[in-house]
Amino acid sequence: MKITADQIQSTNKPREVSHAREFNFLAETLEKKGLNLEQLIQKLQDFQIAIPSWALGTGGTRFGRFSGGGEPATLIQKIQDIGILHALNRSSDCVSLHIPWDIPQDYDAILQAAAEVEIGFDAVNSNTFQDQAGQSLSYKFGSLANQDQNIREIAIEHNKEVIRIGEKLGSKALTVWLADGSSFPGQHSFRKALQNTHECLQEIYQDLPIDWKMLIEYKPYEPYFYSTVIQDWGTSFLLANKLGDKAYTLVDLGHHLPNTNIEQIVANLMTEGKLGGFHFNDSKYGDDDLTVGSIKPYQLFLIFNELVAGFEETSNPAPAWMIDASHNLKDPLEDLLQSVEAIKLAYAQALIVDQNSLHAAQASHDVSMAQEILQEAFRTDLRPLVRESIRQSGGTISPIQAYRDLKVRETLIKERGLDSKASGL
Repeated sequence: MKITADQIQSTNKPREVSHAREFNFLAETLEKKGLNLEQLIQKLQDFQIAIPSWALGTGGTRFGRFSGGGEPATLIQKIQDIGILHALNRSSDCVSLHIPWDIPQDYDAILQAAAEVEIGFDAVNSNTFQDQAGQSLSYKFGSLANQDQNIREIAIEHNKEVIRIGEKLGSKALTVWLADGSSFPGQHSFRKALQNTHECLQEIYQDLPIDWKMLIEYKPYEPYFYSTVIQDWGTSFLLANKLGDKAYTLVDLGHHLPNTNIEQIVANLMTEGKLGGFHFNDSKYGDDDLTVGSIKPYQLFLIFNELVAGFEETSNPAPAWMIDASHNLKDPLEDLLQSVEAIKLAYAQALIVDQNSLHAAQASHDVSMAQEILQEAFRTDLRPLVRESIRQSGGTISPIQAYRDLKVRETLIKERGLDSKASGL
């Protein structure tokens, strides 16, 4: 299924009058504050969030997976689904591939399918957290951190293969997330595990093309519950510094212990020029992989406030923006549309923060006014601004409603069948 410009226009037509009224009212308010609407809209249009190839089907839990039908069973179908999202919101122009779940069999066909729906290729993700078909040795007790050099070499070669795959597609970054860790005291040596990991990452790093980045992810627990080798941003940052200028920390919003101050982590990493990218999601208890902004929208706004300030005040290179979520209850495409909207809304709110007034309040220790300034921006309903940026880009004013009006899921079920399930998961 491919959504046409005529279909987009048909979904916009009945909403144009009400949208124009809401946007014009907001525009007047923002202009009175001295904000440049054209610049705001342009920044929102330029902000693109990559869709992971693993998020297009029902993710499920360890207890069950309830497919909604019409899921993409091939990489081309996954790219086509991202094309549907991008046609609707004009905000998702890249796919982030997970290898080996989504290894291209015909690179020319994959590149052509992506070009047809205006999709590029963002960071490629390696996988050493599960054994692959035909693998001679197991990752059960770790991959890059494993005591067995033969197992470490398998994991190293896999990451190098992922780089080669990414090169053929035009990717510019490798994301490394390791499940390596321990569940019991004394299971392994903390120091030796980290040393092994560093040495392996060094070898992988040497294979990075000159214009690539290595994004090092971290996670405090799961699947191991006593220790994780790269357990927090400090360890990721340590490794990135030791590896070199092409290595960066990747922040996954769900990869933190409860109540962690993620916005402070973001600020510190940007100050050091080592914030490489994001995996966006939301959580209540742990790594819940819930819809972005569904649980902690104010935290998301505060993170973007640090990002916006960091864009002006640091030399941190442009981060990679990706969603990392897994859904068992919602239509995955609807959930992704909601996540992208939440991300862009938080970004828009951060863009209207009066940074000069905030700095003045901070300098005078006016704590109450600093809070007022931030919450004034957060409480401003900028949904009409986000929708106008999408409309001007050729997208639909209401992506979720348009998705339903166009009967996208029903059409995908007709084309692929009710039993079609996403590959990889």
